[in-house]
Amino acid sequence: MPKVAVIGAGTMGHGIAELFAIAGYEVALVDVAEDFLKRALQNIEWSLKKLAEKGQIKEDVGVILGRIKPIVNDVCKAVEGAELMVEAVVEDIEIKRKVFAEADRCAPPSAILATNTSSLPITEIAEAVKPERRPLVVGMHFFNPPVLMPLVEIIKGAYTSDETVKKTAEYASKLGKQTVVVNKDVPGFIVNRILARLNEAACWMVARGEATIQEVDSALIYKAGLPMGAFILMDYTGIDVVCFIGDAMVKRGFKTHPCPVIAEKCKEKKYGVKSGEGFYKYPAPGKFQWPEVPKAAGDKVDVTYLLAPAINEAAYLLRESIASREDIDKAIRLGLNWPKGPLEYADELGIDTVVKALEEWKNKTGFEEYEPDPLLRDMAAKGKLGKKSGEGFYTYVKAEEKKLETLIVRYEPGIAWITLNRPERLNAINPKMIEELWKVLDEIEQMDYDKVRVVVITGSGRAFSAGADVTGFMGATPVTIFKVSRKLQMLYERLELLDRPVICGLNGYTLGGGLELAMACDFRIAAETAELGQPEINLGFIPGAGGTQRLARLIGRDKAKELIFTGDRIPAREAERLGLVHKVVPPDRLEQELRAFANKLAEKPPLALAMAKYAINFGLEAPQWVGMMLEASNFGLLFSTEDVIEGVSAFLQKRKPQFKGK
Repeated sequence: MPKVAVIGAGTMGHGIAELFAIAGYEVALVDVAEDFLKRALQNIEWSLKKLAEKGQIKEDVGVILGRIKPIVNDVCKAVEGAELMVEAVVEDIEIKRKVFAEADRCAPPSAILATNTSSLPITEIAEAVKPERRPLVVGMHFFNPPVLMPLVEIIKGAYTSDETVKKTAEYASKLGKQTVVVNKDVPGFIVNRILARLNEAACWMVARGEATIQEVDSALIYKAGLPMGAFILMDYTGIDVVCFIGDAMVKRGFKTHPCPVIAEKCKEKKYGVKSGEGFYKYPAPGKFQWPEVPKAAGDKVDVTYLLAPAINEAAYLLRESIASREDIDKAIRLGLNWPKGPLEYADELGIDTVVKALEEWKNKTGFEEYEPDPLLRDMAAKGKLGKKSGEGFYTYVKAEEKKLETLIVRYEPGIAWITLNRPERLNAINPKMIEELWKVLDEIEQMDYDKVRVVVITGSGRAFSAGADVTGFMGATPVTIFKVSRKLQMLYERLELLDRPVICGLNGYTLGGGLELAMACDFRIAAETAELGQPEINLGFIPGAGGTQRLARLIGRDKAKELIFTGDRIPAREAERLGLVHKVVPPDRLEQELRAFANKLAEKPPLALAMAKYAINFGLEAPQWVGMMLEASNFGLLFSTEDVIEGVSAFLQKRKPQFKGK
């Protein structure tokens, strides 16, 4: 059995140890006292039981727990025979250097020594080991809680070899994690640098009296679509942690002007949730409850102004080759659960608009960190402004986009993209979304095939849709609920009846009514991080939008009963094995895969696709001989179309056919 050592059994360390144990490794878990280790093992056992309840681990909890060997204050013993060490002790560089020196002395010569530091330089830590070991020292930064958060930042120090980076990424992959590579050892790496800029902007807006805490958080949640406002997130993380990481980054060259509003909270020891009060008040220390943040509060706050400093930092990271464009955006989407990365936001907001906002920041404050990055200025000068010009950090096809209250509808040549857009509610389906989906499908159905041949439905943020918004139905009568159920069923039936293919892109949580929506689509392509399930039983009811019928038809009666009766969620790969989804891809490739498949279908004869869809969908609900008659009728009907003439002619002439849907 392969062995790893995890040094430090605190919040991060015991989570990392749990991940390796689940993946089949023997784990030596070290801390300075037996009590700390005992508490860590209790926490791991609790977490494993929760995962087992959800069907997310296949082995017995005791078997996995048995792989973790607690060791009191003996790094040397822990690393003997280990192929990897992950250090997760307190953020004190001298303590970390001491751990690395001891590990270097006792670990096998080929062992990789990784640090989970969130702020300290990998290079300084590496200098605690012998020169020949330094190429094997790397940053392996997990996010809290490690078992749930999908991202690992891999950081190259000045000595780290490319082979070490590659092997570290392989370890992370075995744990089910997505990785990004930080090519230069800069303070804060990717996520914490960009988050620091957002926190500063939010804080200085409040300090300067330009907005209140609630107004800033409201704008970030309801306008930008972030899962948490800046101040709620700082409270949740711990304002003391924010101050500590900020100080560590400043000491190592991060240019910033610390905001007094944050500093005052640290001085007053009002650290947020952990102390019961921070920027907001909580019911008790350690008890998180969502603060009241009205949607209307952020109406007057300019989101571009808030996001511009974070975008500026991302541009710096890209220009200096610290990370790739894709890794910067991926890190923020996965590490902070933003619906888009900062460079994607830049393209959406407009590069010229971002530059103007930064200039406003610079003029108001005089702070040099708000000087627009040369990359942004160059792009603005060249007219690379983002979506509105067709090119920014990314290239865009010509498209027409409109934003409704709960949806974003985007028309590209041949493809209609429908994005469920209530990220703050995990795209929960409410009456307004039902109404808007119905109208959009009406609109598409009336369009010529020249404009739309394929429909793609996906979600914004970290969910496809977590289900129906039950808060909107509380207090309703049984008759009202029956009508809502039928309305949802009819909406989903419209997808099955739509005269063109519908593809669902499952980008995250796909639960309850969200899964029922996905099952009504013709195809389901899922990100590896997606979770699927019908959890209604846990609330005392059953699926009401077709789940009991479509799930059984897709995966069989017995497995459908199991998922509905238990309410368990299943990962995307398991859903693929069951036949519930057609393909699983890495999250950063989901849109690319959806577009490629949609374009492939868009090249086919639209009328033939419609007839094939009808023959299959209706035929499955009828005796086979009726289905055969339907097939024959549709087959014959197609011979009256121009597309058949074009298809046969192109075949004889050995050219690619140009179908028009006529």
